[in-house]
Formats: sequence, C-alpha cells, structure tokens
Amino acid sequence: MPIPVLVILGPTASGKSALAVALAQRLGGEIISADAFAIYQEMNVGTAKPTLAEQGGIPHHLLSSVAVHDRCDVSRWLEGADSAVNDIHKRGKIAIVAGGTPLYVKALLEGLSAGAPRDTEVRAAIDERYDKEGGAVLFAELQTIDPIYAADRHPNDKRRIVRALEVHALTGQPYSFFHTTDGIRRTDIRPCLIGLQWPREIIYARIDARAELMFKSGLIEEVRGLADRISSEAAQAVGYKEVLAYLRGEHDLARALELVQQKSRNLAKHQLTWYRNWKDIKWMAGDDPELISKIEVLARAWVSG
Repeated sequence: MPIPVLVILGPTASGKSALAVALAQRLGGEIISADAFAIYQEMNVGTAKPTLAEQGGIPHHLLSSVAVHDRCDVSRWLEGADSAVNDIHKRGKIAIVAGGTPLYVKALLEGLSAGAPRDTEVRAAIDERYDKEGGAVLFAELQTIDPIYAADRHPNDKRRIVRALEVHALTGQPYSFFHTTDGIRRTDIRPCLIGLQWPREIIYARIDARAELMFKSGLIEEVRGLADRISSEAAQAVGYKEVLAYLRGEHDLARALELVQQKSRNLAKHQLTWYRNWKDIKWMAGDDPELISKIEVLARAWVSG
C-alpha cells in the first residue's frame, strides 16, 4: 500500500512551518523539512528555521542535518526524505513535508531519473568559457535553454552552471529534465498537497517584515561567524549571499536589507510558478481563522481513504 504523505506548500513567509507543527500535534505526525538551506547546521536566522520552542516537541527530520561547510543536492535530500518517510510510517505516524524548495518536493513526488551523462572534455571547454567570458554570459545561456533549473541558480554558481550546460551540449535536453521523471508520480507514496494562499500585497508585506526581523535578530552576526567556512552552495541562500556581500564592503546595510527583501519576493514568485504545474494542490487561505481545523478534517479523510 502506498504511504500517505501530507505536503504543505506555499511561498516563502506564508506560514508553512507553523502550520506543519500544528497539524503534526493534531494528527500524530512528524515533519520532514523540504528547505534546501534549512538543512544546513548553524544557518538559523536567515532561513527562518523554527526554534526548539516553535517546533512544539514535534520531531523535525532533515533540519540542521548537514554541516555548513558541506553541500547538499536534490539526490542527497531525497535519500534522506525517503528514509524519513518510511521510518515515520513504520512507527504509525503521519509524514508531513513542509518547505519552500519546489524541486525537492517534485523529486519526492516523482522520484529521480537515472541521471545525466558526463564528458570531461566538454565540461573543461565550458569551464574555460566561464572563466574567459564570465558567469553572466553563461548564466544567460542557461536561462534560455533551461529556465526551470536556472531559476534556482546564480551567475556565480559556476559548478552548477557548467554542469547544466555540459548536459545540454551532450544530450540536447535541459538539465532539469534529468532531475525527475517529468510529471509521472511515484506509486509508493500517496500525497495530499495543501497550499497556503495569500493576496500578493499581504505576502510581500510578510516577506519584508520577516527580512527586517532577521536583521534585528542577528543575521549579520550569524553570517559573519560562518563567512570563512560556509560552502559555496550554502552561501547562495537568500539573506546569506547579500550579507556576505555587505561584509565584503560591496554595499551598505540598508542596501543589504533591500536586496534580501527583493530577492525573497522574487523567490516567492518562483515558488508560485512551480506550483502552478501541480493541479492537485488544495489551496487554502493563509489568513483563514479556521485554517488548521479545516485542513485537519481534510487530512483525516485523506489518511483514512
């Protein structure tokens, strides 16, 4: 029998983490984090990682499970998520997946393909182009041939840009094609997708307010303490990248905050673009005073069905 998995979706700052905890308390569930950066240890303030108090006594899997100097990709996350889903189910609990990285959720829903080919010479040639022509030029190429993968990247993310262009050169297919089975759902899990919906002006206000709170709560100090050992992958997180640039003297503090707010709003747009492709999301108003009770009823019917 397929394992039931409750998935909480929504743009950044929509309230996914708090909702997941409330549902876990009511349903007897445990939470699996699907956040590409909350998985890193010591990255707490800038990822809005729930504190121990906010976790409400609910086990959180894949939260702070990778050293900040290490790297985590979708395949590594999926291996851990699959293990957690099976473990939670065996103990008679409900697996609740919550987080803002759509690619990770897509991988959980569909699985991963066998992988893309490699060619040392092709990769070396593209690597040389990156050094000579600059990351912006190659990133623009990636945006054209694979906008889905490019949406999660940055022009300075050399390794991933080069790899994606290598795969396209070898196969003619976008790199994102090789990440999942392209829309075909797995049969070993039975997901229920719940989406948190907010009017745009409200979610943007929530995003801006949360960014301000992060700066007041010690984001600068957190990033300063990680600056000399954070991996290049972890350093791409919104908030960390902008503060690292501030610490290097590339802009002032006010500009750093402005950039974090802007990039966070861009992230929300990107997340919602992904979610539009998933037609089975049950969208709920994030400010509904009866939100938790309504989802509890829906979830209980889904589990028993």
